[in-house]
Amino acid sequence: MAIKSYKPTSNGRRGMTTTDYSCLSKVAPEKSLLEPLKKTSGRNSYGRITVRHHGGGNRNKYRIIDFKRNKLDMNATVLTLEYDPNRSAFISLVQYEDGEKRYIIAPNGLKVGDVIRAGQGADIKPGNALYLSDIPVGTFIHNIELYPGRGAQLVRSAGNMAQLMGKEGNYVLVRLPSGEMRNIPANCMATVGQVGNLDHENVNLGKAGRKRHMGWRPTVRGSVMNPCDHPHGGGEGKSPIGRPSPVTPWGKPTMGYKTRAKHHRSDKFIVKRRNGK
Repeated sequence: MAIKSYKPTSNGRRGMTTTDYSCLSKVAPEKSLLEPLKKTSGRNSYGRITVRHHGGGNRNKYRIIDFKRNKLDMNATVLTLEYDPNRSAFISLVQYEDGEKRYIIAPNGLKVGDVIRAGQGADIKPGNALYLSDIPVGTFIHNIELYPGRGAQLVRSAGNMAQLMGKEGNYVLVRLPSGEMRNIPANCMATVGQVGNLDHENVNLGKAGRKRHMGWRPTVRGSVMNPCDHPHGGGEGKSPIGRPSPVTPWGKPTMGYKTRAKHHRSDKFIVKRRNGK
């Protein structure tokens, strides 16, 4: 996937880049697989902001993605490659032999007209989904289930991939994009290949307005607030934060502070953490 640049006709255009969408199918999304998507602007049922910096943005509808890939032992033909406003990866519309259509995360290299399959007899090629026990060691995979039948929860964003490192008993060892080594039940599903849209990380937004279109509102530094609004606020002119380390607006440390539960139920499945310990 290529990156498209622009002539610097304005300050916003200077340095701006976008993904080249010329390879995508110029068709409307499948209506039967769309759902309304209501914006909350980061507010809860009482109207209070519980997630900051959310609000505005373009309207869009949710595309129902088949993360379970539970239509086994049946070929499906790729009809389209489409943009999805709800994720960084591209999606593909596939049609099964019985006529049912579903959206899947589009792996790198998948083209319109390709035939994909899910199940034990599927070939090891991008887009095919198999149980982890049926995938050879060393294969790059994405769209990985954590619990059998729940649907894929890991490695779903653009350009990501994990690697199957080994098998032992009822578990397989997977190296995730973060570097974490993790045991996952062997009867979980995963898709072969790397998630498409590899150049997504190289896109330069160029101007604040593009972030607003995505539904992100501005972020303000705590050091320019008043003391009543942030622990870093106050002082005459440019002042230091007046603390040993930065904190959140609610006083929690922000640098090096561990937020993961100390006794998480899945700790026993982590062989090596992403920080190398």
